[in-house]
Amino acid sequence: MNETNVDQLKQQICDIGQRVYQKGFAAANEGNISARASDDRVLCTPTLTCKGFMTPDDICTVDMDGNQVSGNRKATSEVLLHLNIYRRRPDISAVVHCHPPHATAFAVAREPVPVGVLPEPDIFLGEVPTAPYKTPGNQDFADTILPFVESTETILLANHGTVTYADSIEKAYWLTEILDAYCRILILSRQIGRVQYVSMEQGQELLELRRQWGFADARNSEAFADRQDEICNHVQFRETWPESGLRKHGFPVFNQSDQLPDQEALIERIAQRVAEKMGTSQRSP
Repeated sequence: MNETNVDQLKQQICDIGQRVYQKGFAAANEGNISARASDDRVLCTPTLTCKGFMTPDDICTVDMDGNQVSGNRKATSEVLLHLNIYRRRPDISAVVHCHPPHATAFAVAREPVPVGVLPEPDIFLGEVPTAPYKTPGNQDFADTILPFVESTETILLANHGTVTYADSIEKAYWLTEILDAYCRILILSRQIGRVQYVSMEQGQELLELRRQWGFADARNSEAFADRQDEICNHVQFRETWPESGLRKHGFPVFNQSDQLPDQEALIERIAQRVAEKMGTSQRSP
């Protein structure tokens, strides 16, 4: 384990911790960050420490079983979740877990994050799964992400937050930022009206761009070749929804041929029915 490299990684963890805190992605002592230092050592943030005010001396080292091997403070118990990612994904060098408010709102509402709405999230994130809820800090909690680890780099944790991972700490953080910005836009758009999805053909173009830019995605494989007409309708992770408690409430997908009733006409019909009911009631003896 190169000491110079370790020192640099510790500083990077502190720098990203400041970004996470300043963006409001982790209040007080929330969240945790880690980086792979060698094949059998992982650097991680300590427990009960604000991510915005860490120094390199605060950073802990654990082995791949979660045993702390160095550090002046106690390592976060949620490092077990990070280790699950490192064991399954040798290409991953950093993990960021935090509670970005807009993305976490989707995790709390158990609302699937839509695909086929904005180009950047579709290209950089792909479909975002939601792991089932478990009380944080133990192996059961850490294992909730296992069905998704090899298929994505961005996961919502039901009633908890997010976990993102990449080949650098900065890239792992970027995924968190992209996800929360996207969820914020979705929430704002829903307040204005119904979210409009791109067409099937345009969704396929975004998926192709994702492939061209080097992002692996199962939807580009033969397994999903006959489901391209569902590109905006969560084909990759839908079977996991029952266990995670997901259901589309606020962002339904409509076919292009679907016609929603005109809102004013609908209100007028409701008012007419109410008036008819009231008139019938007043005429009754």
